[in-house]
Amino acid sequence: MNPSTPMDFAVLRGRLEKLRAELRADVQAAQLADLLGEELGSKEVTDRKDEAEQSATQGVSEAEAQRDLDALAQVEAALNRLNSGVYGDCADCGEAIPMERLRVQPAALRCTACQTAFEARLGISGGSPVPVR
Repeated sequence: MNPSTPMDFAVLRGRLEKLRAELRADVQAAQLADLLGEELGSKEVTDRKDEAEQSATQGVSEAEAQRDLDALAQVEAALNRLNSGVYGDCADCGEAIPMERLRVQPAALRCTACQTAFEARLGISGGSPVPVR
């Protein structure tokens, strides 16, 4: 486990739990909006322009909902690691993830070097999809 104080982990646990609640609310709101949109969409008479706009909007909404679901899964996995005593250990090299990284990205699974290597293997760039709020 990361050689940080119990207070550091308590603060991070609080941030993760708050983020989990926010993401759950976002997912539920998206599901509700989707249901309402289906009900309203089936009653509306639209032209091709409206259909194209509706399709584009739906695509963005679905991508946002998937992003939130992925982020929620990462946050829940981080909370599980906290509960099992391995939070803060890099999943790849086993070294402690620096507290500075965990403060910025509390759901981080890997240290910066291993995350960079992981993303290079996948051919992606950028950070974790978990939003920092």
